[in-house]
Amino acid sequence: MLYSCCIQKKEKKQQMKVAFAIIYILILLIFYLIAFAVFQIKSAGMKVKDFWTFIKANETLDKLYVFSIKYKNLTPQEQVIFLSEAEKVFSAFDKVPDVLWEEEYNKYMEVLNRYKDIRILRWTSN
Repeated sequence: MLYSCCIQKKEKKQQMKVAFAIIYILILLIFYLIAFAVFQIKSAGMKVKDFWTFIKANETLDKLYVFSIKYKNLTPQEQVIFLSEAEKVFSAFDKVPDVLWEEEYNKYMEVLNRYKDIRILRWTSN
């Protein structure tokens, strides 16, 4: 009875050691992947902050694209919001290589054309 209790304790300790080893390896793997991603971003000639801004701007570009397709007539307040958001997107896209966003080129151009139209419309109204 006492012998089986000691064996069970040793097995539990062994299982805990294996579990901690697996967790340790997974944590090291995560840090390695993060370091590798940062290395890849830096080797592409970008800053990590610029890349993160680009990711956020890509989400905004999708929203602006849908907005520019859906709404043809905007109120002056909506135009100002659209212009400011589009400028943020353009700024973020300028900081990354074109290769990263060539899939989004059509959306980018559609938003850019809408941006130009609104700027011309606002310029002529002033």
